[in-house]
Amino acid sequence: MKVTFSNKEKSWMFYDWGSSAFTLIITTAVFPIFYKAQASSVGIEGHVSTAYLGYTIAIFTFILAMLGPVLGSIADYDGLKKRFFIGFLSVGLLSTVSLVFVPDGNWFLLLLLFTFASLGSTGANIFYDAFLVDITKDKRMNRVSARGFALGYIGSTIPFIISIAIIVFAQQEILPITSTTASRIAFLITCVWWGIFALPLVKNVHQVYAIPRENKIIKKSFLRLYKTILDIKQYKYLSLFLLAYFFYIDGVGTIISMSTAYGTDVGISATVLLIVLLMTQIVAAPFALLYGKLADRFSAKVMINIGCIVYIIICIYAYFLETAIDFWILAMLVATSQGGIQALSRSYFAKLIPKNKANEFFGFYNIFGKFASITGPLLIGITAQLTGRSNTGILSLIVLFIIGMIILFFVPSDKKLEHTPIN
Repeated sequence: MKVTFSNKEKSWMFYDWGSSAFTLIITTAVFPIFYKAQASSVGIEGHVSTAYLGYTIAIFTFILAMLGPVLGSIADYDGLKKRFFIGFLSVGLLSTVSLVFVPDGNWFLLLLLFTFASLGSTGANIFYDAFLVDITKDKRMNRVSARGFALGYIGSTIPFIISIAIIVFAQQEILPITSTTASRIAFLITCVWWGIFALPLVKNVHQVYAIPRENKIIKKSFLRLYKTILDIKQYKYLSLFLLAYFFYIDGVGTIISMSTAYGTDVGISATVLLIVLLMTQIVAAPFALLYGKLADRFSAKVMINIGCIVYIIICIYAYFLETAIDFWILAMLVATSQGGIQALSRSYFAKLIPKNKANEFFGFYNIFGKFASITGPLLIGITAQLTGRSNTGILSLIVLFIIGMIILFFVPSDKKLEHTPIN
């Protein structure tokens, strides 16, 4: 049966269409390659620059992990969710466009602006995710969340293809610009694309579930946050799910954020990396939709476990990666489960939480996700510096997926949660 989506659902989903350009071009593809080239131009060795990138990712994820629950608690008050969303969005857009103007060789400023841009992007996503409870019903969350990820994969390929074309044409001297200038144009394209497709959400999506405004909201937000931490056991299954999520999402996030830097270190050319990432996006879109559809039939819990098994296979294969063909195979494996496991984790969590405290609880969701994202890149960064090889930390990620699956075993199916009170 064909599923139709409301205007609010479409506006929410199309933010992913725009913001995923940042994830692909800045976080995953063009920026890491551009940054490593700039660092290399001033004499920094490849494995060292990879380590610095890993440390940078760890730093900004730690900052956001600390801020997430506090800001979420404040944003639960009526009318504040969208203000916080717009604030972080603005920081992300301004920092991204500033990357265009960084002088050649200034790798430190690149990493600094990358930190602020990533803070803006991931911070806005806290409130974007929390809007899920405002725009749809529990039974539709798996499909809506998965469709958002699928649209993100499809939408991000458009600016990515344009960016790749400009970069390749510059390298082939078809365009009268340098490769460095071409990469800067890609950053500008990302900013414009992201900003344009954020507008429907800003216009059409509004906070439905909220806490009434009161005096001294900052003080009372901290008190509510403190009370939530003390009372979190009353939310059945929530603690277990967050603990499981902490472990398995660490591996997912690490593979996403470090993939191109790792590919560069094993000798994959920049052109091959960009083409592989493009195909990954194209393949990932239908698989994200498939995960959403299968979750409605078998449950999100079952599909999350399947995603973890696929990632265990990915970790084993990545350890032995040597050639461009190996990287192609690895990328296609990632494409089958990357969007699905993230989309279903988001929708499963949304079914567990009280809707009028969605921002606060998605702040916790964020803190578990972001703290998890610290350990993987940090481990790879340290081992890369100590051993001179970027692949020595890969196998350790398998343990994270196994632990996550074991804990998830004790959490009930989300199909039961749709008919069971959360308390």
